[in-house]
Amino acid sequence: DQRSPEWFQARAGRLTGSRAADMLSTIKTGEAAARRDYRLQLVCERLTGQPQEDGFVNAAMQRGIDMEPFARSAYESKTGNVAVQTGFLSHTTHQAGCSLDGHVDHFAGIVELKCPKSATHLRWLRDGVLPKEYVPQVTHNAWISGAEYVDFLSYDDRFPPELQVFYTRVLVKDLDLAGYEQSALAFLAEVDNEVNALRGWKAGV
Repeated sequence: DQRSPEWFQARAGRLTGSRAADMLSTIKTGEAAARRDYRLQLVCERLTGQPQEDGFVNAAMQRGIDMEPFARSAYESKTGNVAVQTGFLSHTTHQAGCSLDGHVDHFAGIVELKCPKSATHLRWLRDGVLPKEYVPQVTHNAWISGAEYVDFLSYDDRFPPELQVFYTRVLVKDLDLAGYEQSALAFLAEVDNEVNALRGWKAGV
């Protein structure tokens, strides 16, 4: 189950979809702080074998967790698909994985459910496309799962019924999967190199 001790342990040391945007962070010169901090987190997790995430949940995050079953029901009513839940999915070759909100048709499609702030939901409704802030996560999860399409749904029960759901389908062929994989493997190589260097390091030598 997501957010269980076993789930945190399964994620430890692995590049995950929820942190894909941090991995891709850039600045004009040097390494972005978000990328550096996440790289060091993975290094620590691999060296210690322990998750470094503290499981902190603020009020907005808790509401999203609480509302997810209603978002799933809204998705199933909207599409007629049953969103099958799974645990943590791990890449068969690389230290990467993801936690899906659901999958359909034997992983041909994956589901991303969001229950954001009302202002965010309204912006997504008006824009009518996959929110750019979730492109890294969606691309990562497609990379891990091998899906052909991603169904993205935002749900906010505080709106009138006709405005409670924003839904869009994104075809994976329209995402830069190859470019993302290249960035992910380069990042993971940096983590590997730092872990290997530290394991061979002796204090005072």
